[in-house]
Amino acid sequence: MLIYSSANPINTGAIGVFDSGYGGLTVLKEIVRKLPQYNYIYLGDNSRAPYGNRSFETVYHYTLQCVQWLFDQGCPLVILACNTASAKALRTIQQNDLPKIAPNKRVLGVIRPTSEIIGTYTKNNKVGILATKGTVQSQSYVIEINKFFPHVQVEQEACPMWVPLVENKEHESHGADYFIRKNVSELLKKDRDIDTILLACTHYPLLKKKIEEYVPVDVTILSQGEIVANSLADYLERHPEIEQQLAQFAHRRFYTTDDTADFDSQAETFFGEPVHSEHIDL
Repeated sequence: MLIYSSANPINTGAIGVFDSGYGGLTVLKEIVRKLPQYNYIYLGDNSRAPYGNRSFETVYHYTLQCVQWLFDQGCPLVILACNTASAKALRTIQQNDLPKIAPNKRVLGVIRPTSEIIGTYTKNNKVGILATKGTVQSQSYVIEINKFFPHVQVEQEACPMWVPLVENKEHESHGADYFIRKNVSELLKKDRDIDTILLACTHYPLLKKKIEEYVPVDVTILSQGEIVANSLADYLERHPEIEQQLAQFAHRRFYTTDDTADFDSQAETFFGEPVHSEHIDL
């Protein structure tokens, strides 16, 4: 059983941002750009990544551990900047765990903010999702988009090689073209009228330029970072009881469950500036 402990005074009032690895840094990058005044803690569970092929129960267990750790640091709000964690763990944490361990804190994900607006981008109500196997199997985007835009038809394609390409810094290589072309082609075969494609993994923005080479020029390609940042700004305006708990010193701290040197080397690719992380054990 998780025990809720006292907050770390150094980190108290920060917005927690969690991902299984590095990809959530593309979301944090956009959040900081939109809301630079707040303090942020980023936690990457790199020692247990990737989450994409793990079971619902395992992803839930790992995600809850990381959320609890961020709560213990004093974060009143945690963003799951991970599509797999949002798909497989968010609802259970919100409905079952928060009332018991931290009823005054909040956990938000990346799927709902995207689903709420994606229907405004498509002109012919045909949307494609490029994601990890875990996110596709969860059907989370299909379910959530249908709630807001029941007339929108959603097709999905799992891209199991894309995350390894990015994390091995092969995303700009000629070798990446084969897998990108293959997966994009498979998605468009399912419906040639798709006019909006969502990159439903936080690693995929680093592949966007190559993806654009294999889709028609009139197809809109959406990344999640800016969408989530705008949604968070709106959320804080609507929930002053949370916003008033946030520290505004523009401090950022980065933590990883794996090797810090490796994390810092990879993180700069995703975050766009040098990162200096600290190691934690969970």
